[in-house]
Amino acid sequence: MNLSTPHALQPFWDLTLSAVRADALRIALEWKLFDLLQVPTSAHLIARQLELDPANTGFWLEALWSMDLLQREERQPPLYRNTPVASDYLRSDATDYCGDAWTFRLRGMRRFGSQLGEQVRAGQPDSQPTDMTTTIDNWTAAARLQIAQEQRAVTVDVALRLTALVPEFSQARRLLDLGGGPGLVAIALVRDNPLLSGEVFDFEKTVEVAAANIQRAGLEQRLGVRGGNLASDPIGDGYDVIWCSSVLHFVPDLPATLAKIHAALRPGGVLISAHAEIPADPEHAQRVMPYYLSMQMLGRHVTEAGGLSDALQQAGFSHIDSYPEVAFAVAPVSVLVARRSAS
Repeated sequence: MNLSTPHALQPFWDLTLSAVRADALRIALEWKLFDLLQVPTSAHLIARQLELDPANTGFWLEALWSMDLLQREERQPPLYRNTPVASDYLRSDATDYCGDAWTFRLRGMRRFGSQLGEQVRAGQPDSQPTDMTTTIDNWTAAARLQIAQEQRAVTVDVALRLTALVPEFSQARRLLDLGGGPGLVAIALVRDNPLLSGEVFDFEKTVEVAAANIQRAGLEQRLGVRGGNLASDPIGDGYDVIWCSSVLHFVPDLPATLAKIHAALRPGGVLISAHAEIPADPEHAQRVMPYYLSMQMLGRHVTEAGGLSDALQQAGFSHIDSYPEVAFAVAPVSVLVARRSAS
């Protein structure tokens, strides 16, 4: 008899415990704790700097230590300092700081969770009136801050590793970053391939954010922006590569949008699509479902595994390479590399 075997209910008790861990990190970010812990520091000194209770500060730092966010020197009193992940991503002056993005996701998930019962009870509305001005303003604000943090810390590296697997990329001349938000993926891809130039497509207000980032990168001669609505406006044509990440969930007519993307590629061109799909087994599905459940309940396009590949084939794409479990911000995505026939 193994007395340490977890009870069958333990995974569900863990759900309640995760709320405490999330709040321990939330207040650490709000109070910029990790800015103070680049060097070993005692709980007493942290309490004095942040005007906190010394004893409870010690317990809080122990909780963060148990989450692998702090290292602890075994002495009396113990000293704490950042682990590499806290130093690289949670210190406010770090190049890849992601604290605002993490807090943004936490608030969004908690807001949805508080409304989940009503969502289940009411179902999807027959029509979903959308205040496009508010939607665009919210997306533009996120592109300026939270999405930019995630692109810089996560998406850019994934995009570079994926394009290294695409034989056509090294000879590509024209790029479209479709729904590119702050445009940091396009900037990275153009830097990686000296032959490449192209455009970032997004809403009119949002591409102003991308244009500013392109200017800061000194790439105005190779990258431009195109503002519009993917559902109704032209996206250009003659592209060798189109990068499209987490955009297709939101289009009103998926087949029509895929047809538009197909037409925008030159013959032999490549679409790199990074979108979540719901895996067939519960072990993998539980990593995807919590984040995308709200989209499903609003009638967004979140296909089951294989569904987007089928839709791409119906739109005329061929030679589709599949990478089903690509680590992305928040939850894994399915990456499909689909080609327009050369003939």
